[in-house]
Parts: sequence; C-alpha cells; structure tokens
Amino acid sequence: MRQKSDVESSSERMVKNIRRATRKHYSAEDKIRIVLDGLRGEASIAELCRSEGIAESLYYTWSKEFLEAGKRRLAGDTARAATSGEVKDLRRQAQDLKEVVAENQRDRFGCDPLAERLRARFLHESMSNRKSPECSIAIIHDVRHTKKRKSVTYSTGRSS
Repeated sequence: MRQKSDVESSSERMVKNIRRATRKHYSAEDKIRIVLDGLRGEASIAELCRSEGIAESLYYTWSKEFLEAGKRRLAGDTARAATSGEVKDLRRQAQDLKEVVAENQRDRFGCDPLAERLRARFLHESMSNRKSPECSIAIIHDVRHTKKRKSVTYSTGRSS
C-alpha cells in the first residue's frame, strides 16, 4: 500500500509542477483591461471571466487591488517619479559624498582638524545648497592641500 501512495503523491507532484509551469501569466495591462471591462458592466462578471479564462475569485482580487491602488494614488501615498534634473543633482551629490568618504577613509588616522572642518563644510553645503561641481572640486582641493601642508603639525599632536 505504501508504494501505491508514494506513486500517487509523486504523480500528483508532477501534475502540480506541470500546471505551475504552464500557468498563464497576465501582464498589468491585461489585468487592467479585464477589470475595466468588468466595471463597465456590459457583460456579467461570470461571462467576462469565462471568456478570459480566469476564475471569478481572481477577477475580484485584481479588482480590489486596482481600486486600492487608485485610492492610494488619489490620497497621495505613492512616491512621484523624480525629474531628470533632480536625478542629475542627486547623482552629483552622491559622487561628491563618495569622494569625501574615500578621502576620509584614506586619512582616517592622523588627519588634521582644519581638513575635517573643510570636509564638514563641504558635506553641509553639498546637502543643503546644491553647489556647483566646480565649488565641490575646489573644496576637495583645499582639503587635500591643507592636509599635505599641516599633516606633520597635527598628526603628532605637537606644533612644529
């Protein structure tokens, strides 16, 4: 008896796997079209589902998701897409921050307070005022040259 149930369970598993693999996947556009057809009311939901080859429960699930998404959008809960100018600005700020972090990691031990103040000023300005890339480069340049000039004085903790 055990062998018969093992054969049945393996065949059932095989059938489930085949059904999963051959299941039709609907795109977002198809789902919207079907839900809107149902909302128009030209045909009953049962007829619509039969003609589309879906279960009524699936239609009602899609309909509920569609209406909930509409409510969220009207309530303003969804994030809007960023404009290309905003994206460019954010990329520039991210690049500036990466340079500062790289510089900070490189000089983590023994960097001087003046360079740290310049780095903090750069970070603050890049986050608040949307400075031009030339200004950012000038500040990074100041930080690098200040460290070269003052590194001996501050790295030992004594003035020379």
